[in-house]
Amino acid sequence: MKLALDIEATDGAARTGTVRTARGSFITPAFMPVGTRGAVRAITSADLSRVGPPVVLGNTYHLMLRPGADVVAELGGLASFMGLPPTQHTLTDSGGFQVFSLGPKIDDDGVTFRSTYDGASVRMTPESAVATQELLGADIQMVLDECLALPALPDAVAAAVDRTAAWAQRARRVHQRDDQALFGIVQGGVDAAQRRRSAELTVAMDFDGYAIGGLSVGESRREMLPAMAAALDALPPDQPRYVMGLGDPVGVVEAIALGVDMMDCVLPTRLARHGTLLTDTGKVSIRRAEFARSDEPLDSTCACPACATTTRGYLRHLVASREATGATLATLHNLHWMQRLMDRTRAAIVNGELDAFRAEIAVSYD
Repeated sequence: MKLALDIEATDGAARTGTVRTARGSFITPAFMPVGTRGAVRAITSADLSRVGPPVVLGNTYHLMLRPGADVVAELGGLASFMGLPPTQHTLTDSGGFQVFSLGPKIDDDGVTFRSTYDGASVRMTPESAVATQELLGADIQMVLDECLALPALPDAVAAAVDRTAAWAQRARRVHQRDDQALFGIVQGGVDAAQRRRSAELTVAMDFDGYAIGGLSVGESRREMLPAMAAALDALPPDQPRYVMGLGDPVGVVEAIALGVDMMDCVLPTRLARHGTLLTDTGKVSIRRAEFARSDEPLDSTCACPACATTTRGYLRHLVASREATGATLATLHNLHWMQRLMDRTRAAIVNGELDAFRAEIAVSYD
């Protein structure tokens, strides 16, 4: 199902709008929490629903190993399996990130992993990635791609672009579900010419939406943003554009300013589990001794359930004591803060004030 973006407002290259899907619609820009194994760590699905993210991610590699894609399908697909409401959109990645993180054996036909659970050999091809994701039943699935760690040699970058394009063509041929969008992925490292080439190859296949992968994998932001811009220049303006694995507040807002509509990352929830809160004035480590007797809320500007009920002193105690409740409360706050960041960014675009908002975020987080 080709996804269209109904653009409602623009400010430079940035835009805010609505993506129409078989399930319904969601607004952009959209930050998407990551539920790797069918759960966002430290919180329940009911908590996640109260946060209200437009889209939630699941990881194909992990879900196909446990509990198995057939089990998820039998239990109604990813959203139903997670106990999310019928209106909740979901997205599954293809396993391409594990090509980067787990170092499998790669050949032109596909990849061979060792299971992180029992060491068994696991084979994935572009065709099997599509079939597995069709069973998982997310609203959006991704093609299998080759994601390189950076820095990488030019020949390796060019080869990854070619292989990703060849795999994308194979995925496009076998995708069958009309109610599930298939996104192509742009690779190319930090080479602007390779990014443009990869985007042009991918767009020529006429996917339902487009993602930019292979960034936030070791490069600086100064290297990342021009590479991202080069890819965006070649992507259709009337379809959603997704940057994979991007979650730091400055990077998120800068990507939106370039024309990105969707992004995901584990960073906000990972920071939370280590006792770091996202606030309008920057990151705050709740472990600091100065908070031991503080009766202030976690963030006085935030209306999330955690901030409404929890003092900094109590959260510091929970985190220092390694109580699971501490990770839960901090995760709830950070996810609410990220959703509010999207609300504020959308408002800045509508009001023509994005440059001022970018500067504000940069002061707090750079």
